[in-house]
Amino acid sequence: MTAISMTIDALLVGQPLPFRGDDYSAIAKRPVAGPVRVGWDGFENDMVADRVHHGGWDKAIHLYPQDHYDWWRERKGDHPLFDAPGAFGENIASRGLTEEGICLGDRFSLGSAVVVVSHGRQPCWKLDHRFGARDVMATIVKTARSGLYFRVVQEGEVEAGTDMILLDRPLPDWSIARVFQLLIGGAHKREPDAVKALAEMPVLAEAWRERARKLSG
Repeated sequence: MTAISMTIDALLVGQPLPFRGDDYSAIAKRPVAGPVRVGWDGFENDMVADRVHHGGWDKAIHLYPQDHYDWWRERKGDHPLFDAPGAFGENIASRGLTEEGICLGDRFSLGSAVVVVSHGRQPCWKLDHRFGARDVMATIVKTARSGLYFRVVQEGEVEAGTDMILLDRPLPDWSIARVFQLLIGGAHKREPDAVKALAEMPVLAEAWRERARKLSG
């Protein structure tokens, strides 16, 4: 049986920089050459500006599938952000699986580290500002092309050009696309029982469990 995997095109880190007015952001991440240390908080030398909404155990590493880039190019034309990985502020630019094929709780190898999928990435105004457009955030909400976050459960080291291999899939019915649609995209109205189930799943990031509790309340 062929292992389920995705290829790492690039590993990226960023530092907080002026973004809009008095706001800072580390969304403009750059590829790293050579091995990258993976710690409990994510990649070495990767920082966040807004510690309330970014970083931490549930958001240690952000992955965005490069498989979506052609789809975005068709809608945004030759935007220079699509000329290289990192358009969406991702730490891992991957290829081979999207939110439809990655599930909540999936455990992947990341070099010698091990990571677990904790939730999808909820878009914010910074993506619209970064692209100079008013519809990027809304398009992500509508299509669930969200990217996702990992927790680190084993520290290690990883290098671009290698594969992330699926080690365990305890929740095959809960793709990140489905979870995103339920909790962010408005599908909670059609599947209230599913939302109640998500509220009780410890593997789901605490912020999204709280959202599930409110939506099912």
